[in-house]
Amino acid sequence: MSFTTSWLDESSAEKVIAILQERLSALNDLHLTLKHIHWNVVGPNFIGVHEMLDPQVTAVRDYADTLAERIATLGGSPRGTANAIEADRSWNDYSLGRDTAQAHLAALDLVYDGFIATYRSAISSTEAPDPVTQDILIGQCAELEKFQWFVRAHLENSEGVLDHSDSRTEVDAAKAAR
Repeated sequence: MSFTTSWLDESSAEKVIAILQERLSALNDLHLTLKHIHWNVVGPNFIGVHEMLDPQVTAVRDYADTLAERIATLGGSPRGTANAIEADRSWNDYSLGRDTAQAHLAALDLVYDGFIATYRSAISSTEAPDPVTQDILIGQCAELEKFQWFVRAHLENSEGVLDHSDSRTEVDAAKAAR
Protein backbone atom coordinates (compact mmCIF):
# COMPACT_ATOMS: atom_id res chain seq x y z
CA MET A 1 0.00 0.00 0.00
CA SER A 2 1.60 3.26 -1.09
CA PHE A 3 -0.80 5.67 0.58
CA THR A 4 -3.09 5.88 3.52
CA THR A 5 -4.75 8.80 5.17
CA SER A 6 -2.70 10.66 7.76
CA TRP A 7 -5.00 9.71 10.63
CA LEU A 8 -4.70 5.94 10.20
CA ASP A 9 -1.59 3.83 10.48
CA GLU A 10 -1.05 1.30 7.71
CA SER A 11 -2.15 -1.69 9.79
CA SER A 12 -5.45 -0.02 10.77
CA ALA A 13 -6.03 1.10 7.19
CA GLU A 14 -5.51 -2.45 5.93
CA LYS A 15 -8.00 -3.77 8.49
CA VAL A 16 -10.65 -1.22 7.48
CA ILE A 17 -9.99 -1.79 3.77
CA ALA A 18 -10.53 -5.55 4.21
CA ILE A 19 -13.86 -4.90 5.97
CA LEU A 20 -14.91 -2.43 3.27
CA GLN A 21 -13.91 -4.80 0.46
CA GLU A 22 -16.09 -7.55 1.87
CA ARG A 23 -19.00 -5.10 2.18
CA LEU A 24 -18.32 -3.83 -1.37
CA SER A 25 -18.57 -7.37 -2.73
CA ALA A 26 -21.71 -7.99 -0.67
CA LEU A 27 -23.30 -4.78 -2.00
CA ASN A 28 -22.43 -5.72 -5.58
CA ASP A 29 -24.03 -9.11 -5.02
CA LEU A 30 -27.11 -7.55 -3.37
CA HIS A 31 -27.63 -5.18 -6.29
CA LEU A 32 -27.55 -8.16 -8.67
CA THR A 33 -29.94 -10.11 -6.42
CA LEU A 34 -32.38 -7.21 -6.31
CA LYS A 35 -32.31 -6.92 -10.12
CA HIS A 36 -32.78 -10.69 -10.40
CA ILE A 37 -35.89 -10.46 -8.23
CA HIS A 38 -37.07 -7.43 -10.21
CA TRP A 39 -36.86 -9.46 -13.44
CA ASN A 40 -38.40 -12.65 -12.01
CA VAL A 41 -41.29 -11.50 -9.85
CA VAL A 42 -44.80 -12.39 -11.05
CA GLY A 43 -48.33 -12.36 -9.74
CA PRO A 44 -50.96 -9.91 -8.53
CA ASN A 45 -48.48 -7.64 -6.73
CA PHE A 46 -45.99 -7.69 -9.60
CA ILE A 47 -45.94 -3.99 -10.47
CA GLY A 48 -45.72 -2.74 -6.88
CA VAL A 49 -42.79 -5.01 -6.07
CA HIS A 50 -41.14 -4.51 -9.47
CA GLU A 51 -41.20 -0.73 -9.00
CA MET A 52 -40.29 -0.85 -5.30
CA LEU A 53 -37.03 -2.64 -6.11
CA ASP A 54 -35.62 -0.12 -8.61
CA PRO A 55 -34.83 2.58 -6.02
CA GLN A 56 -33.29 -0.09 -3.80
CA VAL A 57 -31.04 -1.20 -6.67
CA THR A 58 -29.98 2.38 -7.33
CA ALA A 59 -29.25 3.06 -3.66
CA VAL A 60 -27.28 -0.16 -3.20
CA ARG A 61 -25.17 0.66 -6.28
CA ASP A 62 -24.51 4.12 -4.82
CA TYR A 63 -23.50 2.54 -1.49
CA ALA A 64 -21.02 0.33 -3.35
CA ASP A 65 -19.55 3.37 -5.08
CA THR A 66 -19.17 5.16 -1.74
CA LEU A 67 -17.37 2.19 -0.20
CA ALA A 68 -15.12 1.75 -3.25
CA GLU A 69 -14.14 5.41 -3.01
CA ARG A 70 -13.51 5.03 0.72
CA ILE A 71 -11.21 2.08 0.01
CA ALA A 72 -9.28 4.25 -2.46
CA THR A 73 -9.19 7.12 0.06
CA LEU A 74 -7.57 4.77 2.56
CA GLY A 75 -4.93 3.71 0.01
CA GLY A 76 -6.50 0.49 -1.18
CA SER A 77 -7.57 -0.70 -4.58
CA PRO A 78 -11.28 -1.59 -4.63
CA ARG A 79 -12.14 -4.80 -6.43
CA GLY A 80 -15.51 -4.70 -8.16
CA THR A 81 -15.35 -7.79 -10.33
CA ALA A 82 -17.40 -10.97 -10.35
CA ASN A 83 -14.30 -12.80 -9.15
CA ALA A 84 -14.08 -10.43 -6.16
CA ILE A 85 -17.67 -11.20 -5.24
CA GLU A 86 -16.94 -14.92 -5.39
CA ALA A 87 -13.68 -14.60 -3.44
CA ASP A 88 -15.30 -12.53 -0.70
CA ARG A 89 -18.53 -14.53 -0.57
CA SER A 90 -19.46 -16.06 2.77
CA TRP A 91 -23.15 -16.27 1.82
CA ASN A 92 -25.14 -18.49 -0.52
CA ASP A 93 -26.28 -17.35 -3.93
CA TYR A 94 -29.93 -16.30 -4.21
CA SER A 95 -31.94 -19.42 -4.95
CA LEU A 96 -35.31 -18.43 -6.46
CA GLY A 97 -36.10 -17.96 -10.13
CA ARG A 98 -39.48 -16.94 -11.50
CA ASP A 99 -41.87 -16.83 -8.55
CA THR A 100 -44.64 -14.82 -6.93
CA ALA A 101 -44.13 -11.45 -5.31
CA GLN A 102 -44.84 -12.90 -1.87
CA ALA A 103 -42.35 -15.73 -2.35
CA HIS A 104 -39.58 -13.40 -3.51
CA LEU A 105 -40.27 -10.89 -0.77
CA ALA A 106 -40.12 -13.56 1.95
CA ALA A 107 -36.82 -14.81 0.53
CA LEU A 108 -35.54 -11.23 0.24
CA ASP A 109 -36.46 -10.62 3.88
CA LEU A 110 -34.05 -13.41 4.85
CA VAL A 111 -31.40 -11.93 2.57
CA TYR A 112 -31.80 -8.58 4.32
CA ASP A 113 -31.64 -10.30 7.74
CA GLY A 114 -28.22 -11.72 6.96
CA PHE A 115 -27.03 -8.66 5.09
CA ILE A 116 -27.91 -6.25 7.88
CA ALA A 117 -26.37 -8.52 10.52
CA THR A 118 -23.04 -8.48 8.66
CA TYR A 119 -23.32 -4.71 8.15
CA ARG A 120 -23.77 -4.26 11.89
CA SER A 121 -20.71 -6.43 12.49
CA ALA A 122 -18.71 -4.21 10.13
CA ILE A 123 -19.99 -1.16 12.00
CA SER A 124 -18.71 -2.59 15.29
CA SER A 125 -15.35 -3.55 13.76
CA THR A 126 -14.66 -0.08 12.38
CA GLU A 127 -15.48 1.98 15.48
CA ALA A 128 -12.00 2.10 16.99
CA PRO A 129 -9.79 2.38 13.93
CA ASP A 130 -11.95 4.70 11.81
CA PRO A 131 -15.12 6.40 13.02
CA VAL A 132 -15.55 8.10 9.63
CA THR A 133 -15.87 4.73 7.92
CA GLN A 134 -18.14 3.60 10.73
CA ASP A 135 -20.37 6.64 10.13
CA ILE A 136 -20.66 5.79 6.43
CA LEU A 137 -21.65 2.22 7.30
CA ILE A 138 -24.16 3.38 9.91
CA GLY A 139 -25.91 5.65 7.40
CA GLN A 140 -26.07 2.90 4.81
CA CYS A 141 -27.31 0.36 7.34
CA ALA A 142 -30.16 2.66 8.35
CA GLU A 143 -31.34 2.80 4.74
CA LEU A 144 -30.97 -0.96 4.29
CA GLU A 145 -33.12 -1.48 7.38
CA LYS A 146 -35.73 0.83 5.84
CA PHE A 147 -35.67 -1.25 2.64
CA GLN A 148 -36.28 -4.36 4.73
CA TRP A 149 -39.22 -2.61 6.38
CA PHE A 150 -40.66 -1.94 2.90
CA VAL A 151 -40.32 -5.65 2.11
CA ARG A 152 -41.87 -6.73 5.40
CA ALA A 153 -44.79 -4.33 5.01
CA HIS A 154 -45.86 -6.44 2.03
CA LEU A 155 -45.62 -9.63 4.10
CA GLU A 156 -46.99 -8.78 7.54
CA ASN A 157 -50.55 -9.36 8.62
CA SER A 158 -52.35 -6.72 10.70
CA GLU A 159 -50.83 -8.15 13.91
CA GLY A 160 -47.31 -7.79 12.50
CA VAL A 161 -46.81 -11.53 12.01
CA LEU A 162 -44.68 -12.83 9.16
CA ASP A 163 -45.76 -16.26 7.88
CA HIS A 164 -42.15 -17.11 7.05
CA SER A 165 -40.65 -16.01 10.40
CA ASP A 166 -39.52 -19.56 11.30
CA SER A 167 -37.84 -20.13 7.92
CA ARG A 168 -34.09 -20.58 7.74
CA THR A 169 -33.67 -20.76 3.97
CA GLU A 170 -34.96 -18.65 1.09
CA VAL A 171 -36.78 -21.65 -0.36
CA ASP A 172 -38.54 -22.35 2.95
CA ALA A 173 -39.45 -18.67 3.32
CA ALA A 174 -40.86 -18.62 -0.20
CA LYS A 175 -42.96 -21.73 0.47
CA ALA A 176 -44.35 -20.25 3.69
CA ALA A 177 -45.30 -16.99 1.97
CA ARG A 178 -46.99 -18.49 -1.12
